[in-house]
Amino acid sequence: MYFDTTINNLYLNCITNMGVLEVTNLSKSYGSKKILENISLKCTTGEIIGLFGRNGTGKSTLLKLIFGTIPADSITIKIDSKIIKPNAIIASKKIAYLPQDSFLPKSKKVRDIIPLFFPNGNDQDMIFYSPQIASFEKLKVGDLSIGQLRYLELLLVGNLNHQFLMLDEPFSMVEPIYKNVIQELLLTLKKTKGIIITDHYYEDVLKITDKNFLIKNTKKMKVNGKNDLVKYEYLRSS
Repeated sequence: MYFDTTINNLYLNCITNMGVLEVTNLSKSYGSKKILENISLKCTTGEIIGLFGRNGTGKSTLLKLIFGTIPADSITIKIDSKIIKPNAIIASKKIAYLPQDSFLPKSKKVRDIIPLFFPNGNDQDMIFYSPQIASFEKLKVGDLSIGQLRYLELLLVGNLNHQFLMLDEPFSMVEPIYKNVIQELLLTLKKTKGIIITDHYYEDVLKITDKNFLIKNTKKMKVNGKNDLVKYEYLRSS
Protein backbone atom coordinates (compact mmCIF):
# COMPACT_ATOMS: atom_id res chain seq x y z
CA MET A 1 0.00 0.00 0.00
CA TYR A 2 2.78 2.43 0.95
CA PHE A 3 4.66 1.61 -2.27
CA ASP A 4 1.56 2.19 -4.42
CA THR A 5 0.83 5.50 -2.70
CA THR A 6 4.42 6.67 -3.19
CA ILE A 7 4.36 5.79 -6.90
CA ASN A 8 1.04 7.62 -7.34
CA ASN A 9 2.42 10.71 -5.59
CA LEU A 10 5.51 10.71 -7.81
CA TYR A 11 3.30 10.37 -10.89
CA LEU A 12 1.08 13.26 -9.77
CA ASN A 13 4.15 15.42 -9.11
CA CYS A 14 5.42 14.74 -12.63
CA ILE A 15 2.06 15.77 -14.07
CA THR A 16 1.98 18.91 -11.92
CA ASN A 17 5.48 19.94 -13.01
CA MET A 18 4.82 19.29 -16.70
CA GLY A 19 4.68 22.47 -18.76
CA VAL A 20 2.05 22.77 -21.47
CA LEU A 21 2.00 25.13 -24.44
CA GLU A 22 -1.37 25.34 -26.19
CA VAL A 23 -1.97 27.31 -29.37
CA THR A 24 -5.49 27.54 -30.78
CA ASN A 25 -7.38 29.53 -33.40
CA LEU A 26 -4.16 30.44 -35.23
CA SER A 27 -4.88 32.04 -38.60
CA LYS A 28 -2.85 34.20 -40.94
CA SER A 29 -3.51 35.73 -44.34
CA TYR A 30 -1.60 38.07 -46.60
CA GLY A 31 -4.23 40.03 -48.48
CA SER A 32 -6.67 37.53 -49.97
CA LYS A 33 -4.19 34.63 -49.67
CA LYS A 34 -4.74 32.39 -46.66
CA ILE A 35 -1.52 30.94 -45.25
CA LEU A 36 -2.72 29.23 -42.06
CA GLU A 37 -6.32 28.68 -41.02
CA ASN A 38 -7.57 27.76 -37.55
CA ILE A 39 -4.42 25.83 -36.57
CA SER A 40 -4.19 24.22 -33.13
CA LEU A 41 -0.99 22.88 -31.59
CA LYS A 42 -0.15 21.45 -28.18
CA CYS A 43 3.38 20.82 -26.91
CA THR A 44 4.37 19.57 -23.46
CA THR A 45 7.75 19.56 -21.79
CA GLY A 46 9.39 16.21 -22.41
CA GLU A 47 8.45 15.94 -26.08
CA ILE A 48 9.72 17.01 -29.48
CA ILE A 49 7.25 17.89 -32.23
CA GLY A 50 8.19 17.99 -35.91
CA LEU A 51 6.45 20.30 -38.40
CA PHE A 52 6.84 19.61 -42.11
CA GLY A 53 5.66 21.43 -45.19
CA ARG A 54 6.87 22.62 -48.54
CA ASN A 55 8.27 26.12 -49.04
CA GLY A 56 5.58 28.74 -48.66
CA THR A 57 3.14 26.60 -46.66
CA GLY A 58 3.66 28.61 -43.49
CA LYS A 59 6.00 26.57 -41.25
CA SER A 60 8.31 29.46 -40.39
CA THR A 61 5.36 31.83 -40.28
CA LEU A 62 3.68 29.61 -37.68
CA LEU A 63 6.69 29.84 -35.37
CA LYS A 64 6.92 33.61 -35.80
CA LEU A 65 3.21 33.99 -35.06
CA ILE A 66 3.60 32.05 -31.81
CA PHE A 67 6.74 34.00 -30.87
CA GLY A 68 4.99 37.27 -31.64
CA THR A 69 7.42 38.69 -34.19
CA ILE A 70 4.69 38.92 -36.83
CA PRO A 71 1.01 39.61 -36.06
CA ALA A 72 -1.61 36.90 -36.46
CA ASP A 73 -5.12 37.45 -37.77
CA SER A 74 -6.22 35.44 -34.76
CA ILE A 75 -4.39 33.37 -32.14
CA THR A 76 -4.79 32.20 -28.55
CA ILE A 77 -1.69 31.12 -26.64
CA LYS A 78 -1.79 29.43 -23.26
CA ILE A 79 1.15 28.29 -21.17
CA ASP A 80 0.20 26.15 -18.20
CA SER A 81 -3.44 27.18 -18.75
CA LYS A 82 -2.64 30.91 -18.54
CA ILE A 83 -3.36 33.06 -21.57
CA ILE A 84 -0.36 35.04 -22.81
CA LYS A 85 -0.80 37.76 -25.40
CA PRO A 86 1.46 37.40 -28.46
CA ASN A 87 3.15 40.75 -27.78
CA ALA A 88 4.10 39.51 -24.30
CA ILE A 89 5.63 36.16 -25.31
CA ILE A 90 9.21 37.41 -25.58
CA ALA A 91 9.02 39.26 -22.27
CA SER A 92 7.52 36.21 -20.55
CA LYS A 93 10.74 34.24 -21.19
CA LYS A 94 8.71 31.07 -21.62
CA ILE A 95 9.53 30.38 -25.27
CA ALA A 96 12.97 30.57 -26.91
CA TYR A 97 13.21 30.79 -30.70
CA LEU A 98 16.02 29.86 -33.09
CA PRO A 99 15.44 31.55 -36.49
CA GLN A 100 16.72 30.30 -39.84
CA ASP A 101 19.17 33.16 -40.25
CA SER A 102 22.16 33.52 -37.96
CA PHE A 103 21.84 36.19 -35.27
CA LEU A 104 25.43 36.18 -33.93
CA PRO A 105 27.98 38.91 -34.82
CA LYS A 106 30.46 37.47 -37.31
CA SER A 107 33.42 39.48 -36.05
CA LYS A 108 33.33 38.14 -32.48
CA LYS A 109 35.10 35.00 -31.30
CA VAL A 110 33.03 32.15 -29.93
CA ARG A 111 34.68 32.37 -26.50
CA ASP A 112 33.71 36.06 -26.27
CA ILE A 113 30.07 35.46 -27.25
CA ILE A 114 29.29 32.80 -24.65
CA PRO A 115 29.61 35.20 -21.65
CA LEU A 116 27.17 37.59 -23.33
CA PHE A 117 24.46 34.94 -23.00
CA PHE A 118 25.61 33.42 -19.72
CA PRO A 119 27.29 35.90 -17.32
CA ASN A 120 27.45 33.28 -14.58
CA GLY A 121 30.66 31.25 -14.59
CA ASN A 122 28.98 27.90 -13.95
CA ASP A 123 26.58 28.49 -16.82
CA GLN A 124 29.50 29.44 -19.07
CA ASP A 125 31.29 26.21 -18.19
CA MET A 126 28.22 24.26 -19.25
CA ILE A 127 28.65 25.68 -22.76
CA PHE A 128 32.45 25.68 -22.90
CA TYR A 129 32.60 22.00 -21.90
CA SER A 130 29.90 20.88 -24.31
CA PRO A 131 31.02 18.42 -27.01
CA GLN A 132 33.04 19.95 -29.89
CA ILE A 133 33.13 23.51 -28.49
CA ALA A 134 36.82 23.32 -27.56
CA SER A 135 37.67 22.66 -31.22
CA PHE A 136 36.35 26.04 -32.40
CA GLU A 137 35.99 28.35 -29.38
CA LYS A 138 38.93 30.50 -30.56
CA LEU A 139 37.44 31.05 -34.02
CA LYS A 140 35.39 34.03 -35.10
CA VAL A 141 31.73 33.35 -35.77
CA GLY A 142 32.21 34.30 -39.42
CA ASP A 143 34.81 31.53 -39.81
CA LEU A 144 32.62 28.72 -38.46
CA SER A 145 31.19 26.00 -40.67
CA ILE A 146 27.40 25.83 -40.97
CA GLY A 147 27.30 22.90 -38.56
CA GLN A 148 29.49 24.62 -35.98
CA LEU A 149 27.41 27.78 -36.21
CA ARG A 150 24.02 26.06 -35.87
CA TYR A 151 25.29 23.93 -33.00
CA LEU A 152 26.63 27.01 -31.18
CA GLU A 153 23.39 28.92 -31.70
CA LEU A 154 21.37 25.97 -30.46
CA LEU A 155 23.55 25.61 -27.37
CA LEU A 156 23.08 29.29 -26.55
CA VAL A 157 19.33 29.42 -27.17
CA GLY A 158 18.56 25.92 -25.92
CA ASN A 159 20.22 26.41 -22.54
CA LEU A 160 18.30 29.57 -21.72
CA ASN A 161 15.86 29.13 -18.86
CA HIS A 162 12.77 28.75 -21.06
CA GLN A 163 10.16 25.99 -20.92
CA PHE A 164 9.74 25.76 -24.67
CA LEU A 165 12.05 25.89 -27.66
CA MET A 166 11.11 26.54 -31.30
CA LEU A 167 13.71 25.74 -33.95
CA ASP A 168 13.54 26.79 -37.60
CA GLU A 169 15.67 24.45 -39.73
CA PRO A 170 18.36 23.42 -37.22
CA PHE A 171 19.63 20.67 -39.57
CA SER A 172 19.69 22.61 -42.84
CA MET A 173 23.05 22.24 -44.67
CA VAL A 174 24.70 20.94 -41.47
CA GLU A 175 27.61 18.48 -41.75
CA PRO A 176 26.81 14.89 -40.59
CA ILE A 177 29.05 15.07 -37.49
CA TYR A 178 27.13 18.09 -36.21
CA LYS A 179 23.76 16.62 -37.11
CA ASN A 180 24.53 13.82 -34.65
CA VAL A 181 25.71 16.26 -31.98
CA ILE A 182 22.60 18.41 -32.45
CA GLN A 183 20.32 15.39 -32.20
CA GLU A 184 21.98 14.32 -28.95
CA LEU A 185 21.69 17.86 -27.59
CA LEU A 186 17.99 18.07 -28.42
CA LEU A 187 17.28 14.74 -26.73
CA THR A 188 19.02 16.08 -23.63
CA LEU A 189 17.11 19.39 -23.73
CA LYS A 190 13.87 17.45 -24.16
CA LYS A 191 14.14 16.21 -20.57
CA THR A 192 13.17 19.65 -19.28
CA LYS A 193 11.69 21.44 -22.31
CA GLY A 194 9.06 21.11 -24.98
CA ILE A 195 10.56 21.47 -28.47
CA ILE A 196 9.01 22.29 -31.86
CA ILE A 197 11.13 21.80 -35.00
CA THR A 198 10.57 22.74 -38.63
CA ASP A 199 13.04 21.38 -41.19
CA HIS A 200 13.16 19.93 -44.71
CA TYR A 201 15.69 17.32 -43.55
CA TYR A 202 12.87 15.02 -42.53
CA GLU A 203 15.00 11.96 -41.72
CA ASP A 204 17.01 13.92 -39.13
CA VAL A 205 13.78 15.20 -37.58
CA LEU A 206 11.96 11.85 -37.53
CA LYS A 207 14.84 10.25 -35.60
CA ILE A 208 14.14 12.38 -32.52
CA THR A 209 10.49 13.47 -32.62
CA ASP A 210 7.59 12.14 -30.57
CA LYS A 211 4.86 13.65 -32.76
CA ASN A 212 4.86 15.01 -36.30
CA PHE A 213 2.55 17.15 -38.40
CA LEU A 214 2.39 18.46 -41.96
CA ILE A 215 1.19 21.91 -43.00
CA LYS A 216 -0.62 21.75 -46.33
CA ASN A 217 -3.31 23.92 -47.89
CA THR A 218 -3.49 26.09 -44.73
CA LYS A 219 -4.27 23.06 -42.52
CA LYS A 220 -2.32 20.85 -40.11
CA MET A 221 -2.34 17.08 -40.64
CA LYS A 222 -0.97 14.37 -38.37
CA VAL A 223 2.03 12.43 -39.69
CA ASN A 224 2.94 8.99 -38.34
CA GLY A 225 6.10 8.53 -40.39
CA LYS A 226 7.70 8.71 -43.80
CA ASN A 227 4.80 6.87 -45.48
CA ASP A 228 2.43 9.65 -44.51
CA LEU A 229 4.82 12.25 -45.92
CA VAL A 230 4.57 10.37 -49.22
CA LYS A 231 0.81 9.97 -48.86
CA TYR A 232 0.31 13.71 -48.42
CA GLU A 233 2.69 14.38 -51.35
CA TYR A 234 5.36 16.10 -49.29
CA LEU A 235 7.75 13.40 -50.54
CA ARG A 236 7.72 11.62 -53.87
CA SER A 237 7.08 7.89 -53.80
CA SER A 238 10.24 5.92 -54.58
